[in-house]
Amino acid sequence: MPVTSENKFDNIKRIILLSPLFLMVLFASSVKGQRNELGFFFGGSYYIGDLNPSKQFAMTRIGAGGLYRFNINENLALRVNGFWGNIAGSDAIVQYNENRNLHFRSNIFEISVQGEVNFLLFTPGDLDTPSTPYIFAGGGFFRFNPQAEIDGQWYNLKPLNTEGQGSELYPDRKPYSLTSHNFLFGIGYKFNITRQFTGTFEWGMRRTGTDYLDDVSTTYPDPEVFGNNSLAIELHDRSLENRGENVNFQRGNPNTNDWYSFAGIILTIRIKDFSRHRCPAYN
Repeated sequence: MPVTSENKFDNIKRIILLSPLFLMVLFASSVKGQRNELGFFFGGSYYIGDLNPSKQFAMTRIGAGGLYRFNINENLALRVNGFWGNIAGSDAIVQYNENRNLHFRSNIFEISVQGEVNFLLFTPGDLDTPSTPYIFAGGGFFRFNPQAEIDGQWYNLKPLNTEGQGSELYPDRKPYSLTSHNFLFGIGYKFNITRQFTGTFEWGMRRTGTDYLDDVSTTYPDPEVFGNNSLAIELHDRSLENRGENVNFQRGNPNTNDWYSFAGIILTIRIKDFSRHRCPAYN
């Protein structure tokens, strides 16, 4: 069926973006207020996979979200993220894959946790420790939904089983889940703006637990598996040459899972300013 709205998962998106607020309330009663930060992320998101094997920042689209950070000490911090982004890929940007002629787009809704290690001593709001580069790593879960376009209309790809998933002809190809996990890592740079606000530049990669962010993974199936589903027949093989004659030829690389990335700026505020707690030892 045609996609009537890109906001099908609006409720999930709201939960993800608001989750740091609930975590802030949960932790504020049990830890020192000065160690807590609440913030917002704005930047871009992009994808690395079968339709873009190596070009960093190719087809970057808008990403945004919220986060909660607990500073353990001047070198270590823990963070919870609720991020949303949009990713896309196309054979049109990879010269040697032009004939395959596939493309996709997908929303990403992520909840994740990461640990941060500061290279220099850093305390949010302390202008005597003005800035530091840092590295981070962690993991989380995310929701996605690959779509492709025909004549201006976008269609969800998973229900079409474009590689014969779930058919008797290909019993080893199981339908994939639209929810998966990730392992994330990256680098960033924090700097105190005032005693209340901290800024951050951050770039993080996500290695996912799925090879179907783009709905592309293995070989072309026999079109017979689609029966009279003309939409699946059209979207599974869009080759510029030999269309419909690629049965068992490689459609994607099943040996590597897909990646996506968030990169952008973060603005956080110390929750101390909204708390009655005071802790002179950590100011």
